[in-house]
Amino acid sequence: MKSFNPKPWFVPQSVIIIGTYDADGTPNAMNAAWAGTWDNDKIMISLGSHQTTANLEACPDFTVAFATVSTATAADYVGLVSGKKEKDKIAKTGWKVEKAKIVNAPLFTDFPMTLECRIDKVFDKSETGGYVVAKILNIDVDEKYLGEDGKPDLTSMHLITFDPIHLGYLEIGKRVGNAFADGKKLR
Repeated sequence: MKSFNPKPWFVPQSVIIIGTYDADGTPNAMNAAWAGTWDNDKIMISLGSHQTTANLEACPDFTVAFATVSTATAADYVGLVSGKKEKDKIAKTGWKVEKAKIVNAPLFTDFPMTLECRIDKVFDKSETGGYVVAKILNIDVDEKYLGEDGKPDLTSMHLITFDPIHLGYLEIGKRVGNAFADGKKLR
């Protein structure tokens, strides 16, 4: 095996779009990959110093949409361009925006699944960012992405993951097993 120096190569990394409102009510979005599950109803996101960070200081509500193959270019754009410099970057994405059902944040309807969240706590805050733990208050799923069991069908969403090694996006693919079941064969 070849060894590498420590790098943020924890994979897969969901490509998430964090939606907030600017102070004047303009919808804003940023691309993030350093996030994950914190508990059954909470998530954690590592955030730098962004317009989104300022928006979250003013209002703790936000949405988290999961990027897809069809939203990848615009998702990359909202990660490249700062809301501090480009006032209405959502206009360039072409995304449709609604107000989220529960939280005071924009819901981008071009994405198959979105979490509505509210900050629970922030820690290790500094000039360069910090860590946000947020409670999931609602999950919105476009009905065309529901399976026969009425639950979200991730295989039909064409979700993407960030490749931190080669700086790209990869499509998440097919089902290859059954969690909490396949391992029982080895008992």
